[in-house]
Amino acid sequence: MAAILSVSGSPSATSRTTRLLRHLDDRLRDQGHDVISLEVRTLPAEALLGADFRHPAVVAATALFEQVDGVVIGTPVYKAAYSGLLKSLLDLLPQYALAGKTVLPLATGGSTAHVLAIDYALRPVLSSMGAAHIVQGWFTLDKDITAGDDGSLTVAPGAAEALAQVTDQFSIALGGRTTVLAPVG
Repeated sequence: MAAILSVSGSPSATSRTTRLLRHLDDRLRDQGHDVISLEVRTLPAEALLGADFRHPAVVAATALFEQVDGVVIGTPVYKAAYSGLLKSLLDLLPQYALAGKTVLPLATGGSTAHVLAIDYALRPVLSSMGAAHIVQGWFTLDKDITAGDDGSLTVAPGAAEALAQVTDQFSIALGGRTTVLAPVG
């Protein structure tokens, strides 16, 4: 099956965005894909903010993008845009780092006022980086994501069903199994 890079652009160590991505990573693995996780917050701040293209961590992250068939990009939405942390990484990648890749954009946020951030802020950047196919993304409200103290994650039924659909469409676009699994909630 396909190799997938799952990128969290959240600056928070206890991020709902990251937990949701890791939950979806499991779904993609269950569909037969190899999934590599990348949390941008773990990259050195001085490399990201200083635009150090040659920093070993940036070189390694760039190599991950080169090695995969598909990319899941997850970000919290701040002020109607994707996170600055994610922007810092995207700015350091080669212009066509997503050439030939299938991309699934996902976002989380506190208000439906930010639902268009995927289409108006993130999608144009992904397209300009050469993504071959950007599947329909999904915005999930923070209130629909509940993280348990034990690391468990519960997604509200409506959001879980929508996330399952976009994740399965991404999998299908990558040539994955078309057997529909239960919702991600």
